[in-house]
Amino acid sequence: MPARPAPPIDPAAAPPPRLRWSALTHRGHVRPENEDAFLGLAFNGHEVLHLGKTGESDFAAHDFVFAVSDGMGGANAGAFASRITVDRVTRLLPRAFRLKAAGFTGGSADLLGELVDSIHRDLLQLGYAYEECAGMGATLSLAWFTPGRMFFAHVGDSRIYQFPRAGGLVQLTHDHGHVGWLRRQGRINEREARSHPMRHALHQALGGGQQQLEPQISAVAHEPGDGFLICSDGLIDGLWDRQIEELIREPDEIGARLPPAQRLVEAALNNSGRDNITALMVELPAAGGPPPHR
Repeated sequence: MPARPAPPIDPAAAPPPRLRWSALTHRGHVRPENEDAFLGLAFNGHEVLHLGKTGESDFAAHDFVFAVSDGMGGANAGAFASRITVDRVTRLLPRAFRLKAAGFTGGSADLLGELVDSIHRDLLQLGYAYEECAGMGATLSLAWFTPGRMFFAHVGDSRIYQFPRAGGLVQLTHDHGHVGWLRRQGRINEREARSHPMRHALHQALGGGQQQLEPQISAVAHEPGDGFLICSDGLIDGLWDRQIEELIREPDEIGARLPPAQRLVEAALNNSGRDNITALMVELPAAGGPPPHR
């Protein structure tokens, strides 16, 4: 008998796309306290799951959000500000997700704008109400992963990078300061930006006594084989962009055994460590092949 033709493949039966993550934060060699904070959540309209420092999952039942916040302020206010920021994300984003599902709000970009504005107002109110919190503020770089797209919200000089499957490294976020503006205008290069005397001065931050806020909110498509890095400026102080790309795409034999976030943080510590350092790497493994970022 002739061979029976194989049945057609049902696209609906294909496994949902997966993602994996690793995160690490370190106070560095100089600062007495770590004012960075990071967050990983899996959530839908019914539940919120806190993610560990490393893990892997799929999009079958949840969206995912990852964020890094770098606090600033006197005494312990900086650490308090960054932790308040990630706590507000934990409480507010799932609520916004439910409202969106019920048709009460606009798209994901609108929800992120509302989220950033709410955190900003909370930090301002705390700064006005308590003397020890006066002027405290925080950066926020947040990435919301849904099937096929990553929505992001950003304020300050923490960063989100994309590692496209085809190669290269793309900085998705703008550094909200004069030096970042000069770099985007092409007036200075990476080397000049890293040594500029105003490199730590910010025009935008959550709280910080600033009344007007213009967050960067956007979205990019993603596909299996892509990767994304969210990091604080302490990582940038220790690593050039080309070093970041090499550590992710072409680690040496020892580095390849470590989670990507640990690889980055340890290298930044060895090169500098003057500031708190946080790295959070999210990868979308290519189906049927080796991981794109070892």
